[in-house]
Amino acid sequence: MKYLLPAALILCLWQSVVWVTDVPAFILPPPAKVAVTLWGNRALLAEHAIVTLSEVMIGLLLGAILGMVTALGLAMAPRLDRWLKPVLVLSQSIPVFVLAPILTLWFGYGLWSKIMMALLIIYFPVTSAFHDALVATPPAWLRQAEVMGGTRWRVLWFLRVPAALPGLMSGLRLAAVYAPIGAIIGEWVGASRGLGYLMLLSNGRAKTGLMFAAVLVVAVMTILLHAVVNRLACKIENKSRGQAEPSL
Repeated sequence: MKYLLPAALILCLWQSVVWVTDVPAFILPPPAKVAVTLWGNRALLAEHAIVTLSEVMIGLLLGAILGMVTALGLAMAPRLDRWLKPVLVLSQSIPVFVLAPILTLWFGYGLWSKIMMALLIIYFPVTSAFHDALVATPPAWLRQAEVMGGTRWRVLWFLRVPAALPGLMSGLRLAAVYAPIGAIIGEWVGASRGLGYLMLLSNGRAKTGLMFAAVLVVAVMTILLHAVVNRLACKIENKSRGQAEPSL
């Protein structure tokens, strides 16, 4: 419900621009025309949306798992942290979008090049958010756990990880928004299916209404994905509250 008012404002602004500028429909179609096009091509859009959603979900899952494992490894191995963290930061100096042609060359035009794009674009936010939360465990808790005889692994799993869950959830919320971007960029570079491919095809054939309809489907997909992840994150955070105190 919270998205309805912003969406209504955007639609009103969109329609106002069309009225004021009298821009041709092949450049900026009015919302009503896009809605008609969306409904008339709903089967086509659904077919391509399923492909993009599959790429996003697999990339999100693999990227989140890899990011969590990396963050745990960095937190448990300070020497590894000193060496690997700068490498991770340096890797972000390369725009992930320029890697899309390379990934297409390595993994082909199928799903995996897009999955890898989604994975790469969310890997660092998840790793960074979870790692920062792991190393920010209150020192008083760690001292109390040490006094209580907690082993290194028990402190990690029963204290540091529960305390770091809010940070991890923040990373996953960002990942839910970034993952579709990676999949769409991958489809732009090389694909025969997916919403990104449909956008390029529509643009090349001057079917602007269909292109805008595909954009709207991507926007709705991203909002729904973020809402689902946010709901799950809130439940996990609520369960974890009060459980991170040392009880080893």
